[in-house]
Amino acid sequence: MAAPMLRGCCLGRCWALACIDSGSRHGRGAATGFTSSGKRGQSFVAQQPLLTAQKSRKGEHKWAAVVGLEIHAQIASNSKLFSGSQVHFAAPPNSLVSFFDASLPGTLPVLNRRCVEAAVMTGLALNCHINKKSLFDRKHYFYADLPAGYQITQQRLPIAVNGSLAYSVCVGKKWRQVITKTVRIKQIQLEQDSGKSLHDELRSQTLIDLNRAGVGLLEVVLEPDMSCGEEAATAVRELQLILQALGTSQANMAEGQLRVDANISVHHPGEPLGVRTEVKNLNSARFLARAIDYEIQRQINELENGCEILNETRSFDYKLGFMPEPNLPPLLLYDTASLPAGADPQQVINIDRIREQLPELPSETREKLIQQYGILPEHSFALLNEVGLLEFFQNVIKETRAEPKKVTSWVLNIFLGFLKQRNLAVNESPVTPSVLAELLNLLDRKVISSAAAKQVFEELWRSKGKTPSQIVSERKLELMQDEEALERVCHTVMEGHPQVVMDMKRGNPRAINKLIGLVRKVTHNRADPTVIKEILEKQLSS
Repeated sequence: MAAPMLRGCCLGRCWALACIDSGSRHGRGAATGFTSSGKRGQSFVAQQPLLTAQKSRKGEHKWAAVVGLEIHAQIASNSKLFSGSQVHFAAPPNSLVSFFDASLPGTLPVLNRRCVEAAVMTGLALNCHINKKSLFDRKHYFYADLPAGYQITQQRLPIAVNGSLAYSVCVGKKWRQVITKTVRIKQIQLEQDSGKSLHDELRSQTLIDLNRAGVGLLEVVLEPDMSCGEEAATAVRELQLILQALGTSQANMAEGQLRVDANISVHHPGEPLGVRTEVKNLNSARFLARAIDYEIQRQINELENGCEILNETRSFDYKLGFMPEPNLPPLLLYDTASLPAGADPQQVINIDRIREQLPELPSETREKLIQQYGILPEHSFALLNEVGLLEFFQNVIKETRAEPKKVTSWVLNIFLGFLKQRNLAVNESPVTPSVLAELLNLLDRKVISSAAAKQVFEELWRSKGKTPSQIVSERKLELMQDEEALERVCHTVMEGHPQVVMDMKRGNPRAINKLIGLVRKVTHNRADPTVIKEILEKQLSS
């Protein structure tokens, strides 16, 4: 059977990194937004009585949790997987629906080349084996927003298998120790998305929007190698960054472009795995972590109280739920060695050619940052995890004489802090990289103190169009350059606080800090603390 005809599709815009709330580290507690409803599109803990867990003896052993993930990433493509309909978020309902998407009789699928290339590139980046021959299947089930009554997927022989995803978690005091872990990837498969059911409870009706029906998805199946919500959320975040770096998915969780199902069970170490439940359709890393940790604790509580865990499985038995897709022949891929002579480049996908196009991955970028700028590993994660922050940081570095560690501190602590307080994205900041670089140059040349620099930064947020130099001049924030005048101030302060001077002579380290603070107060923070200390010590010894 011949390989399927490939339909070309241009990629369009490649988006920058998406922002995810970093609160998942402490995300224990009851999950919110979960109901027992079986409606698709809603997050829920599924519990149907197929299997029961063995009852535990309360307090006898410790518990171990096992977590596996199924991640659905919307492919960054201008058109759908098997039709020429456009893909556009928030388009008017049912405005992007072809005859094939609506499953009208006589319509046939035409495979989107861009989606296949995206799947191959993702598989290569995740260390997968790329199958040169893969098959499409029909997964039969009924939902109102699935017009055909089946989903075209790749359950039996997917496009990529046996990969791995490395991710890092921070542990230890102040989370400064970074441990790298690896989760196995069972498979990556191409499949269609369904439409969207909009439930209007006020009118007791459900509306159907088929704009999403047929959009190309990558389903990435992670083996149950994780043990808590934080690990799962961190792995998802790392996958999200990889997809965005590759340009294979925008992976914007807020827009439903990355959705996660988690399979969770608990057991005593050394004993068989427990009965699993599934938390479905999560589109937030923070709530993914909370939902998993909540479900782990719920299962432990149930078992220790002599109750049973009810099981629901999402996988379909092949004989019951799947059949070969009759309208799509096997998908054949080639490498340079097996490429047929005279093959049409538009109808053949070369795995080696895609391998050559792989961009720098997030792990490589972080390592570069650490080596090039000498920053801490956790800082490299922070720079990549915020949309546009790495580019902002690098632009500041280009225009300032300040040390990279100083720039890192300002960008991550002060600049990012202001953004989060005001709920702004990096590209919405009134302070540009050039402006921050100028401010840091003033600080580096000791024109202003650190305290004055923070005052200038606050003013920059309020006074658009003003430069740091203008603000320093208007508010007279320059450091005192007249050392004789500063010596007189220090002498006056010491005369006015004889007890503090006595404590200083006795070697009390707090005494000199108090004198420095008093001098800075008199000079309205315009004196350099280092210079003040030198003068105080000199006057004390004279």
